[in-house]
Amino acid sequence: MTKKRKHQEDFQKVKLKVGKKKPKLENATDTTFKTKAIQIPEQLKEDGVLPTQQNRKLNIKDLLSQMHHYSPGVKHNALLGLKDLLSQYPFVIDAHLSNIISEVAAVFTDKDSGVRGAAVHLLQFLASKIRAEQIAPFFPLVSAHLSSAMTHISEGIQEDSLKVLDVLLEAYPALLTDRSSILLKNFVELISHQQLSKRLKSKEKLSWMLSVNPNRRVTSQQWRLNVLTRLKKFLQAVVDGSSEIEDEGLQEQKDSPHSVRNPICINWKVHANNQQHIQLFENGGLRPKINSSFRLRSLASVMDSAEKGLSSPENLKGFIEIIIPLLIECWIEASPAQSAPILGNLLESESQQLMQQVLSIIHLLWKLTKRHDETYKMELWLRMNYLVDFKHHFMRHFPYSLQETVKHKKKDSCKGNKYCMTSSNSVDHLLLNLTLCDIMVSLASTSTLQMDSGWLDMIRKFVTDTLQDGSKLNSKQVNRLLGVTWRLMQIQQNKVATEPLIKAVYTLYQQRNLLFPVRTLLLKFFSRVYQKEDLRTQRIRSRSKVLSRWLAGLPQQLALLGLRNPELSNQLIDIIHSAASRSNKELLQSLQATAARIYDPLEGTLVLLPAEAQRRLVQLVYFLPRLPTALLACLSRCCIMGRMSSDLAATLIGILHMRSSFAGWKCQVQDNSVNDVDYFSFLFSTLIGFSREELTSLQGLRGKPHISQTQLSPVRLYLTDLDQFLHHWAVTEMICHSLSTIPSQSQCFDIIQTGICKYLVGLVVIPDSTAGSVLCAINKLLDQACILSENLHKFLASCCYSLLYFLLTLDKEDAEHVRKRDILWGSCISALALLPRLLRLMLQSLQVSRICREELPIVAQLLRLLMQHGQLRSHMITNEFLVQQIIKDIMTLKSGEVQEQWLTDLHYCFNIYLASHPQGPAPMNAVY
Repeated sequence: MTKKRKHQEDFQKVKLKVGKKKPKLENATDTTFKTKAIQIPEQLKEDGVLPTQQNRKLNIKDLLSQMHHYSPGVKHNALLGLKDLLSQYPFVIDAHLSNIISEVAAVFTDKDSGVRGAAVHLLQFLASKIRAEQIAPFFPLVSAHLSSAMTHISEGIQEDSLKVLDVLLEAYPALLTDRSSILLKNFVELISHQQLSKRLKSKEKLSWMLSVNPNRRVTSQQWRLNVLTRLKKFLQAVVDGSSEIEDEGLQEQKDSPHSVRNPICINWKVHANNQQHIQLFENGGLRPKINSSFRLRSLASVMDSAEKGLSSPENLKGFIEIIIPLLIECWIEASPAQSAPILGNLLESESQQLMQQVLSIIHLLWKLTKRHDETYKMELWLRMNYLVDFKHHFMRHFPYSLQETVKHKKKDSCKGNKYCMTSSNSVDHLLLNLTLCDIMVSLASTSTLQMDSGWLDMIRKFVTDTLQDGSKLNSKQVNRLLGVTWRLMQIQQNKVATEPLIKAVYTLYQQRNLLFPVRTLLLKFFSRVYQKEDLRTQRIRSRSKVLSRWLAGLPQQLALLGLRNPELSNQLIDIIHSAASRSNKELLQSLQATAARIYDPLEGTLVLLPAEAQRRLVQLVYFLPRLPTALLACLSRCCIMGRMSSDLAATLIGILHMRSSFAGWKCQVQDNSVNDVDYFSFLFSTLIGFSREELTSLQGLRGKPHISQTQLSPVRLYLTDLDQFLHHWAVTEMICHSLSTIPSQSQCFDIIQTGICKYLVGLVVIPDSTAGSVLCAINKLLDQACILSENLHKFLASCCYSLLYFLLTLDKEDAEHVRKRDILWGSCISALALLPRLLRLMLQSLQVSRICREELPIVAQLLRLLMQHGQLRSHMITNEFLVQQIIKDIMTLKSGEVQEQWLTDLHYCFNIYLASHPQGPAPMNAVY
């Protein structure tokens, strides 16, 4: 018992009582813990402020994440949601541009056509919102996805890739053409496949042949047309991005302001005063080229020649070798059947479009070959490799015409039938034929004329017939047509071959109602032909009669055109100026006959056109063979009527001075160009500023606000408008300068004096600008040998007092006439200082007994100002008795009245300046 009790003591069982907690073990782990909330409000705000859709309430991150969903419907809805969200919140595009571009580009190769279509629409929307510089960093990714779609095994993805290409070509042509080496190969693979040629197996060179896929939704010909259309657009973007390419044909006029060539206008007066520096350019000519000839290119292009694309001659040759055989195969499939020789040159619409794309691609490739340094070698290579094939396939059924296809239905069914032949389709075939002509003539030259005479005669006949046909041609067709004509003229430069071509172009030029771009292209063509002809030496020069007739008709066209088309008038003026500077006899004779209509002061071309065209027309005056009296009268009226600027009028006066016998030429001037009498008549008429009829009509005007009159002078002033006054004064300064350069000043003064006495003396009303101009001319021409007549003295004295009275009675608030004050005051004071007798006659005319009391303060103020003026001090001292007598007469009239301040000032000035006869330096000139 004892052992059993001890064993139980070692392993005793603890008895737990109901309701008591179990005691904790000694080795138990404490698992209790406490928590506290951590608040980070700024981090939680980001997702909360992202804009969401109105209907589905999804933000940009939610929509982009759905682009990876396996369901086409979810991806389609995500693309539509993206477009909706980005149209409502455009600022989201900039914040998530990288993610948007990568996700949208990734679905270019999606299996579902609906998803691809939504991606194209979204890409088109994004292209209108994203600038080229923004998408440029991500464009390699876009280009890679596009290349993957173009080379995809699925026909649907290939077809949709062309839609993506259209969007990118429209929005980012420069970025797309930078990766031309990859995309050009993709174009080739879309319509062909590689085949190892048996004959070239030893060289391991692959050849390409057209592929046919019956699984496509469209025919093989239609698929090739779609691909070639995009290839043509792509090559056109490459050509447009190459600034070095210059087409031999005439470029169609664009709306860019840089397309117009404007001469550099240099104002030598400004340069002489160091107010403007002369800018030097790399190249001379009318259009200075500031850009350097060095072109910058990317580092990738430097490291790898394959990345140069078509800018490398080797790459361009390689692509031509691949694509030209394929294009010829496409041509053969679309060309007319050989079994129908009569209708062999009639084309259906789809065939004509395919053939047009083939020729357009070849034409663009030809343009690209001309931007390389070794253009001549490239042309020889093209001729040697492709001339035979082109003659055999392209020229076989030349020229081509479009076959009319009409579906006969009910009456008037053609109104809504797309197969009906419209008037615009009647010349659709012309561009096809002209592109072919352009390609073929580029392979010919003067050295190969005998070998190519057969097909060149066909092209020459087609071009001549088309020009003489009289069809309504658009500018694109005319541009291509004139380019072919110019090339034909360069290949065969004898007059027998070129004269019919020029005559045909002139036949088109003579048509009425030509479009402005067409008329512009024709003018450029004739101008280029004339300049080319004029560069020949005199020994071998043979003037084209048609070209001479065209030149002779330009002045008459300019006169008839007027203001109806200022741009066309500018082009006519440039051509006329170019031919006149080369002393073209026919043009100068025509310009002489039409000059009276061009320079008519009322409805002539000179006064109707803008300022720049007016400047060119004024320059043409220098080239006129003769300047008759009637023409000089018209030019004088143009100068003074204000319809051209005062600077331009001064230029015209200077040109006439250079044409006169007083210009100081060392060599003999052309006989009878400007008669001396007519020249002085022009100067005097322009100096007066008004015609005889206008001066006569002014004599009946009375009273304010147009007339300023005083009882002490027989001359009343007609107050001209400020603009007219300033224009007349600017012209007057140039007239005075021309008069001052005439060698015999005394004879010149006598002529002006005779004119003033004949036409101005005796008039009651004279314009203020005329009176000031006459005084200015007298001040400029007067010297010791000049003798003034008594009538001129009295007339000038009356003018001086009338002008001074007008200035002293001028209201300071009259801003229009206040600006005349300094000009007229200076002319009057200078005349009174130069002619002491003029001052005496004016003082003698101040008979204050004949004037009203209101005019007495004006006379007193005038006397005070004359006494205070330094230039007139000695003359006023000489006439001290007259001044004293006038003051006494004023005092007599004011006797018995309170002496006013103006009378006190007059006494003070007389005592200071005249009564004491000061001999010291003169005080400062008075300011009225």
